[in-house]
Amino acid sequence: MIEVSGLSKSFGKKQVLRGANLRVERGESMVVIGGSGSGKSVLIKHIIGLLKPDEGRVSVEGKDITGLDEKGLYEVRRKFGMLFQGAALFDSLNVWENVSFVLLRDKHMSRSDARRVATEKLKMVGLAGVEDLMPSELSGGMKKRVGLARAIAYEPEILLYDEPTTGLDPIMADAINDLIIEMKRELSVTSITITHDMHSAYKIADRISMLYLGEIIETGTPEQIKNTGNPIVRQFISGSAVGPIKVID
Repeated sequence: MIEVSGLSKSFGKKQVLRGANLRVERGESMVVIGGSGSGKSVLIKHIIGLLKPDEGRVSVEGKDITGLDEKGLYEVRRKFGMLFQGAALFDSLNVWENVSFVLLRDKHMSRSDARRVATEKLKMVGLAGVEDLMPSELSGGMKKRVGLARAIAYEPEILLYDEPTTGLDPIMADAINDLIIEMKRELSVTSITITHDMHSAYKIADRISMLYLGEIIETGTPEQIKNTGNPIVRQFISGSAVGPIKVID
């Protein structure tokens, strides 16, 4: 479904990606782990075509998207839905308007039809009866759920999750994990999640890849990652300050 080959990207003198390779199969839940500043967000922005690499390519369903113009990228992006780290809701729009924003803008759907779709998607994420609330009236967990409802409103083939459990208490974080699993089962989507939350990674992943110093250094099932012999991966998943990954003040 998605293949990243030899991806390199620098910003000024700082090289973020150094020949990263990643392959995601159709219907798979891939989780990319790595520390802050490891390049996870840069990687996901290349996958959706928001950034162009210095070297390498990204293929979606066998099509290289790195050389596409804006029109071509727009068509590719219609395959994607994304849950942003902070949910990224529009403060001036109520819940159903947030969920159906793309439907109103790109599909030119009537407001009554768009609200009907929004209500349906909100029910899927366990939020019935909140259509007319404003984002300021929502808890952090509710905002994440609204963001997820918006991500699936267009009925995408691929879902991208950017740190979906960050800022949530453990119970709400686990509820979001359950929703991610349910979205895969109910919608048969391919998903990529970037996170440093290992509890979440083990629960939602079919496979886990670790990004370190701009490269994918290991990929395996949750069980394989738990039993890795790679000292870098082992230090990260155990959360130890002692090891080859140096703690920078």
